[in-house]
Amino acid sequence: MFERVSAAPADPILGLNEAFAADNRPNKVNLGVGVFMNDDGVTPILDTVKQAETRLVKEEITKSYLAISGDREYGRQVQALLFGNDSAVVAANRARTAQTPGGTGALRLAADFMHTQLGVNTIHVSDPTWANHGNIFTSAGLTVANYRYYDAKNYRLDFDGMLADLAKVPAGDAVMLHGCCHNPTGVDPSPEQWQQLADVAAERGFVVLFDFAYQGFAKGMDEDAAGLRAFAEKVPELLVASSFSKNFGLYNERVGAMTLVATNADTAEAAFSQVKTLARGNYSNPPAHGAKVVATILTDDTLHAAWIEEVAAMRNHIQQLRDLMVNKLAERGAARDFSFIGRQNGMFSFTGLTPEQVKTLKEDYGLYMVGSGRINVAGMSRSNIDAVCDAIVAVL
Repeated sequence: MFERVSAAPADPILGLNEAFAADNRPNKVNLGVGVFMNDDGVTPILDTVKQAETRLVKEEITKSYLAISGDREYGRQVQALLFGNDSAVVAANRARTAQTPGGTGALRLAADFMHTQLGVNTIHVSDPTWANHGNIFTSAGLTVANYRYYDAKNYRLDFDGMLADLAKVPAGDAVMLHGCCHNPTGVDPSPEQWQQLADVAAERGFVVLFDFAYQGFAKGMDEDAAGLRAFAEKVPELLVASSFSKNFGLYNERVGAMTLVATNADTAEAAFSQVKTLARGNYSNPPAHGAKVVATILTDDTLHAAWIEEVAAMRNHIQQLRDLMVNKLAERGAARDFSFIGRQNGMFSFTGLTPEQVKTLKEDYGLYMVGSGRINVAGMSRSNIDAVCDAIVAVL
């Protein structure tokens, strides 16, 4: 039977990583896969994570299963980060959080809930969006549509187009929004634009899903949640898929969460019972270690403060690389103004390079990036950024 199964195409991001690993050139650079790397080219373990793990090794007494919804304290801390310590949503007990295997697991759980419980058949995502969004949503039985988002000619948000498209979304459909550090463009709405988008969502009544994977990587923990909190004030019901892969460096621990916000506590509890049923039929219950690390850090004032500083250091490192790249490309007389890279947020940038140029960079220079021209800025370092800029200028 298996001989009738044809080979699937390689994942556009993870497949690129495999090709990079097989490349024997010593000066190759991987700007494809979305992980933070320091100047040594290493994805580090945060000091606060090490301290929390040391504490857990000493204090843990069991490896028994977690509840279907995961660690309770973890869920409380997720809600505090998303909505703020003084959130009316949390105070009214309107939110419920399911710990999930990564942000990807959270997106799939949200998609299953929307499709089976809310009757959603179509979800609208930004054009462009993360390459795996389509796979996740179609696997859950949803049809994927696009709304305008990126003005490729001017390297900025096409806010008028976005607003116009969302104003046409039917009430029975869903809309997915990137909470901050839009992947792949690095372009986010302003606080004022978030307020306008929330008004449209409240008026139209479509289902809102936030993909919130990079909190703290744009401006700061609270600043990056401005869009989500604007929606929480104006839209009575919404879903949030969040992740701690990036801001805790817990990539391989798969630490995510799906948070449901309802109009009142009773509705939240009833709806969340269906979320738990869906989780039970999928992965049964989530892995414990990464979530316990997060909860340990966030409930300890000293570790929490130190973690905020570690996230700030990662954010500043990325911004410094952005500014350095812009300057070096200008110094080399690049046949294009790349100053927009310095104005973008988070790890990713849409460079505007064509698929042909991307192919040449890979084949001739050992510089790997996604075919769309998206790069992971955090994949650069001070030791390889000159080679990266030389290669880009050469193919323009």
